[in-house]
Amino acid sequence: MKLNNKLNKAKKYKLEQDKFRNNALSKGINLIAPDTIFLFKDTKFGKNVTIEPYVVIGPKVKIGNNVNIKSFSHIEETVIENNVVVGPYARLRPGTILKSGAKIGNFVETKKSIIGKNSKVNHLSYIGNTTIGQSSNIGAGTITCNYDGADKHKTNISDNVFIGSNTSLIAPVKINKNVVVGAGSVITKNVKSNSLALTRAKQTEIKNYKRKKKK
Repeated sequence: MKLNNKLNKAKKYKLEQDKFRNNALSKGINLIAPDTIFLFKDTKFGKNVTIEPYVVIGPKVKIGNNVNIKSFSHIEETVIENNVVVGPYARLRPGTILKSGAKIGNFVETKKSIIGKNSKVNHLSYIGNTTIGQSSNIGAGTITCNYDGADKHKTNISDNVFIGSNTSLIAPVKINKNVVVGAGSVITKNVKSNSLALTRAKQTEIKNYKRKKKK
């Protein structure tokens, strides 16, 4: 009996997905390998949209024009404006808004965040409770440390900001316009416009160091 119920649910789900895929295809959406792509009943598409294999789209997703969603991305409760590239291997969680020209790259996760016009988060980053302005670049390994164990806090990154790789932004914090943050920094205070901010320990080198040997 349980097996039959599971089979019936699977069959129903397949029929629903076939309906959603056919509807998208009829509107001119370019689904590459449609059987591997999963949509939701309320997914909204613009024009000239391409979705690569193994993409999952959950509820409340709106996709604009000239959008490319690359393989193995998972998207829910997100607004994607025009001329945006997502993925591969991106996860867009509820409350994400990608403004026109934005780019979300591989192994990037976003939640409750606005990524501004022509801004990029290309690699291996977590962006949560964050607003990013226009034409900013977020380096690989950047983390917005938005949760202190009890409450969530916001990070504000303004226009034309360059965040170096492996940076931790400890919210609440504001990075103003035209700022460069050096790679490997831990930023705990607001940064004024047109500044370079970095926090690094002095590199130490011990010459002729001998490694310990196992006994």
